[in-house]
Amino acid sequence: MNRRVQLYVIATVAAAVLATGLVAWFVPVAAADEGAYLRAVACLSAVALLTQLLGFSLTRAAKSSISFVPFLASAAIAPSWMTAAGVLLMTLPVQITRSRGVVKAAFNTAQQCLSVSVAMLAYHAVGGESLMHPGVGMPYFQLVVLFATFFTMNSFLVSGVVSLSEERSLWDVWSVNTLGTLPYDLLAWPIIMCLAWVYVKYHTAGAFAFAVPLLGLRQLYKTNADLEKTNQDLLELAVAAIEARDPYTSGHSRRVSQNARVIAQIVGLRQSEIKRVEIAALLHDVGKIHEIYAPILQKPGRLTKEEHEVMQTHPIKSEELVSKVSQLRDIVSAVRHHHENWDGTGYPDGIAGERIPLGSRIIMFADTIDAMTSDRPYRKALDETAVRAELVKHRARQFDPAICDALLSSPRYSELFSHMTPSDDGETVPHLRLAVQ
Repeated sequence: MNRRVQLYVIATVAAAVLATGLVAWFVPVAAADEGAYLRAVACLSAVALLTQLLGFSLTRAAKSSISFVPFLASAAIAPSWMTAAGVLLMTLPVQITRSRGVVKAAFNTAQQCLSVSVAMLAYHAVGGESLMHPGVGMPYFQLVVLFATFFTMNSFLVSGVVSLSEERSLWDVWSVNTLGTLPYDLLAWPIIMCLAWVYVKYHTAGAFAFAVPLLGLRQLYKTNADLEKTNQDLLELAVAAIEARDPYTSGHSRRVSQNARVIAQIVGLRQSEIKRVEIAALLHDVGKIHEIYAPILQKPGRLTKEEHEVMQTHPIKSEELVSKVSQLRDIVSAVRHHHENWDGTGYPDGIAGERIPLGSRIIMFADTIDAMTSDRPYRKALDETAVRAELVKHRARQFDPAICDALLSSPRYSELFSHMTPSDDGETVPHLRLAVQ
């Protein structure tokens, strides 16, 4: 674990302690409310413990649960330091028993406490009161503030530590971990209100009865996450099987996909568009699975003119395969035209300029950059400076000039070379990745 992650965790723990202290100071508990608050926190924290034990993975570095639902219901019923203490007492033991290590357990517990505490402060600031107080109806606006504050704090705190540990951009991590489950998170808001109302009306028995549909929501989250992960794994497995034929392109499609995502973000595409470009880039060479390309891909030296002509048909083969999957038909054109040049000299159709799909133009950059930064039998990999010179040289010929200018002027340009490391003699060489065989 690098030092930046350690400092981030320490800062999160300190902020959690401070936020809990502010809750105790600014949201005091009346003596008449202490017993009712304590019972509510104990009951809803027990429900939260159950949901935490049934958490599920979002990514290799992030795990999700729906424990925030009972925690936020507790925050609306007993907005006080007691709820923050309930979060601590129910979260820390789970983290420790899962053998996540002291640092991870401390962070996961602290970020939950911090998010809930800041949400309670925001709830109190906009006039939110305990739902158990006589005459207090359902404060919809205040509950929206409670939920939105928690959601924002929690998602960015988790994305921040993943960003630092994996050396990825914060926005990239946040969008991958958050946007896919956003509809389900929004669905949780009325469920939080219902759980709070049920507890106020029927107390402990009602809360535990409500836990049954709450676990149904958890299953909905998990099913969505599992489907997305399975689809991505199948795509990457197919690509890896194709690349196993050529040791010099092992990992190529995944790197092109990663670079395409960065470039799409630089040019300002929406998250949904970025995801489609990323998938198109991953599948841009899938047509090479066809048997006619096998002997050419395994050839160690330069290709003949006839072999080049055969290889220039692979975008069409890729298009044919991708078009067979109904959910991928919107990326078919991006796959077919990823070798079209801006000046019309590319293949397979020789189209030019804005007629080339934007996704194809982005993949052209990502594909070419990865090719230039990978060793080949007939030349060494180019470094970042040499690649920049090539992009400038072929601007408005091979490459879209607007994308080229945006890319070269962006501080994120260097991210496209993250797969390369300095060799012992000072040269820059690519990491060699083994494909799944």
